[in-house]
Amino acid sequence: MKNSRQSVILDLVEENDIRTQEELAALLREAGFSVTQATVSRDIKELRLVKVLSAKGGYKYAASDPAVNGLADRFARIFADSVLSIASAGNIIVVKTLAASANAAAEAVDSMHMTEVLGTMAGDNTILVIVHNEQEAVAVAQRLQTMLR
Repeated sequence: MKNSRQSVILDLVEENDIRTQEELAALLREAGFSVTQATVSRDIKELRLVKVLSAKGGYKYAASDPAVNGLADRFARIFADSVLSIASAGNIIVVKTLAASANAAAEAVDSMHMTEVLGTMAGDNTILVIVHNEQEAVAVAQRLQTMLR
């Protein structure tokens, strides 16, 4: 749950001008997460979010460069810890994860910026990775398998 929530937080601060912890907590509740101010505060600290000047004036939360760089390693660990199986069919790769881990694991795939990957879609425990063709699907599935070791 924590990994999924923190993945959503990163998306929220990227897409919105969030000025306060209360605003972030409200958006998380709208997204279906039951959070307290203390939980949001811990997440902000763990994700190393910083306040930056927004285009509209005032300050908003954003991911700092060191946090973004450190997150790639963290998402790789999350991926390895949460993935149960990887299989390809045609140009689609199906990744099965532990319950409530698919979003964070999909973020790991997205953060790799593989040119073969057209996009990912995550549910609760399944990720679909769409690539250009069957040959790329086999290669990407093998690359993802190596992350599990």
